[in-house]
Amino acid sequence: VVRGPDGVHNLAGAFIDNSLHHKNPHGIDPHGILWPRVMDISDRALRHVVIGLGRREDGIPRETEFVITVGSEVMAVLALATDLFDLRARLGRIVLATRQDGTPLTADDFRVAGAMTVLLRDAIKPNLLQTLEGGPAFVHAGPFANIAHGNNSIIADRVALATNDIVLTEAGFGADMGAEKFFDIKCRASGLKPDAGVVVATVRALKMHGGVGKIVAGKPLDPALLTENVEAVRAGAANLAKQVENVRMFGIPVVVAINSFPTDTQGEVEAIREVALAAGARDAVVATHFTDGGRGAAALAEAVWAATEDPSRDFRLLYPDEAPLGEKIHTIVTKVYGGDGMEFSPKAKKQLKQYEDLGYGHLPVCMAKTQYSLSHDAALKGRPSGFTVPIREIRLSAGAGFITPICGDMRTMPGLPSKPGGENIDIDAEGN
Repeated sequence: VVRGPDGVHNLAGAFIDNSLHHKNPHGIDPHGILWPRVMDISDRALRHVVIGLGRREDGIPRETEFVITVGSEVMAVLALATDLFDLRARLGRIVLATRQDGTPLTADDFRVAGAMTVLLRDAIKPNLLQTLEGGPAFVHAGPFANIAHGNNSIIADRVALATNDIVLTEAGFGADMGAEKFFDIKCRASGLKPDAGVVVATVRALKMHGGVGKIVAGKPLDPALLTENVEAVRAGAANLAKQVENVRMFGIPVVVAINSFPTDTQGEVEAIREVALAAGARDAVVATHFTDGGRGAAALAEAVWAATEDPSRDFRLLYPDEAPLGEKIHTIVTKVYGGDGMEFSPKAKKQLKQYEDLGYGHLPVCMAKTQYSLSHDAALKGRPSGFTVPIREIRLSAGAGFITPICGDMRTMPGLPSKPGGENIDIDAEGN
């Protein structure tokens, strides 16, 4: 039986409530349970729930929450483990709850980490797929970059590096999120040093950042995004410029891939190229693989290969392990997002002190914020400035090896849009 992170995560949750039911031998503080349940679907009704209602045999009633599976710490552990034994050690370090005196209770304390490891024994193996043209692709793990660290697994990258001359690995969402977490969390854990970065840009995304068109999940694309508007592209490309700067901050060269669609115009493409090069990109190349397949990305491939051989590359992390957690958060907010600073809620301040007192101050930071803006506010497009990021709470992922500040109104359990994609799925008369 191969179980995914959701079943393994919920197994630990079951152990917690089972312990409470059997006279609480671990001395769990009922208000110190840190472990939610997870579910692999967006469902806002599960953000705050009460479990254990009914008779005594139905468990101890308590408040809890569900988070989406891609935000599970088990998913992050699977992606960051270097081998089966590192997986076991990381799962054992997960802090599930605290005792009355505030000391942590780990998965090893509950004696559940072994079973969790066994259930993931096959899931730890990367999946080898191929592109339509026969190129190899290792697909493994799926932590979202807006609430988790947004990267393919370390094991998949190492297997790919052992079997190929050059490996491209995805860091989800923008360079302010997926790439920053790739560098500061994944590279810190793996010891691997990237040789170059690729920032992907589209005309329509930069138009949106330039104040034109509106993208609504589940609805057709706004026609304004398909109509030529060079000035909107140029204005929105301020966002691209900041993303280029963000990657270069880590000491590696950047190539901008202009992901071209048939509705793009030459003027719009040239505007992107000008802004990218001015921001310090080593090259900006049009890629037409959307319509032309692999040959449409051949020029991009050559530019990326050349960038990896740039003698000026000197990869470096953004902050040292020994920096205080608050300083690490401030560094990300000011240098990567371009904000003025952050404001902690009383709850977040208490959690920050608690985690440092417990000895977790050396961990890197995995920010949870909107993917729609460089800031915490989805409405702030382009390259905003003068903003302060509110931190409402901070979560500990001791097994994965990071802490997660929750910014603004970011949710770890998304909700479905007004017209969910499932409305467009059905079975026809032939059973297709």
